[in-house]
Amino acid sequence: MSDPAQPVHTRDLRSEFEKDYHRIIGSSSFRRLQDKTQVFALDKSDFIRTRLTHSLEVSSFARSLGQNIGECILNQGLDPDFTREMQRDICDILQCAGLIHDIGNPPFGHFGEEAIRDWFARKLPGLSYKGKPLTQVLTSQMIRDFLYFEGNAQALRQVTKLHFLSDENGMDLTYALLDTIIKYPVSSCGMEPDGDRIFRKKMGYFYGEQSLYQQIAGDMGTLGVRHPLTFILEAADDIAYRTADTEDAFKKGFINYPILIEELKKGQERAIQEGYLVDREHMDPVKVLADQYQAGLKKGVVSPEFYAVQNFLSWLQSELLYCAASGFISHYDQIMAGTYERDLFYGTCGDWVIRLLGDMAYRRAFLSKQILSMEVSAWIILNFLMDLFVPAVIHYDTEQPQSMMDQKMVALISENYRQIYHMHSRHVSSEKERLYLRLLLVTDFISGMTDTYAKDLYQKLNGIS
Repeated sequence: MSDPAQPVHTRDLRSEFEKDYHRIIGSSSFRRLQDKTQVFALDKSDFIRTRLTHSLEVSSFARSLGQNIGECILNQGLDPDFTREMQRDICDILQCAGLIHDIGNPPFGHFGEEAIRDWFARKLPGLSYKGKPLTQVLTSQMIRDFLYFEGNAQALRQVTKLHFLSDENGMDLTYALLDTIIKYPVSSCGMEPDGDRIFRKKMGYFYGEQSLYQQIAGDMGTLGVRHPLTFILEAADDIAYRTADTEDAFKKGFINYPILIEELKKGQERAIQEGYLVDREHMDPVKVLADQYQAGLKKGVVSPEFYAVQNFLSWLQSELLYCAASGFISHYDQIMAGTYERDLFYGTCGDWVIRLLGDMAYRRAFLSKQILSMEVSAWIILNFLMDLFVPAVIHYDTEQPQSMMDQKMVALISENYRQIYHMHSRHVSSEKERLYLRLLLVTDFISGMTDTYAKDLYQKLNGIS
């Protein structure tokens, strides 16, 4: 029996990574994912995935991948320093990383990011501070942070600064976990959107977190390169959303069994022609889907098509997990050295399937009138909110007078975000940095909104009951 006089902290036998997990699931920002869009913005159906259900799936896949890869490293003797304890630790890290990898995304899915970027591209040049255009006050990197606004960068900001516990370290998560969620280890000035290197496609941190990133990556030895576990997290994310988008599109009626099997047939033929690895003996999606349909007919299920698609996707997830694990092991030395620049499916028989599912979802679902109309609604909501809140903060917390309405708009911003702004702005002396932080105050506030809150606030401010 423990001694009651013993300090409380010594009674906690959890590892630091287990503490990360409990901090995450107990946070309000994680709970808000239940009312944030994955794909279908403002959808009322209860079977369509949200950011929360997607994150739980990614967490599960990531942990499984970590377990499988760790087992391969041990069994094949790839690293004499790798232990069972390390295997358990990477599983815990990946489980947590899956939970928070999308925690910085604004409402209305990836379209929310596009709407914010679009707003700054159109409106930032017309805004001024003390009579000078904002584009002349802010640095190039600060401007690019908003023009290329990114949910991945916002995730790092969300968990390190915007979730206030007992200090200024946000959720106070481990560096190993934070480094794992930094999918793009470059600033907005180091991006190469049209380049071949996947880790430079987008930015991974804002100027506001640049010193924090350098501290994390410096301590972890990953400055300018991805943490090895990031490749695993990315693969888990790809498996989760590519298969989920297919299932959701099926349930919404955008695709059916004949369409899916025809897409797979054509995709397989095209993959062979383009030189992708196609292994019909061990991984033949067309045959598996057809066999599952026949099995559904024999069992007399109500919908053999639905039976076939669900069982096919379950099988496919398992196969893609195997492909990703194989990809990691095959490029183990490069990944550990920080020189690998592809994803884990590259060169595996899952590569063409992953690409096909993404292309099919885009053509069959994302370009549908239903989704396009939802995106237009989301665009109208976010543009309205940005139109009101961004101009209102420009002269907030300065000697410049604010209009009555600007003062009211700032007062509508969550007190938590305003408190965090003041906490960090007092450490900077330059006007441009304080202005930059005020603009981040708005993107923090809007990114933290759920779909429902954003819609309700829009309606209230427009006098719609």
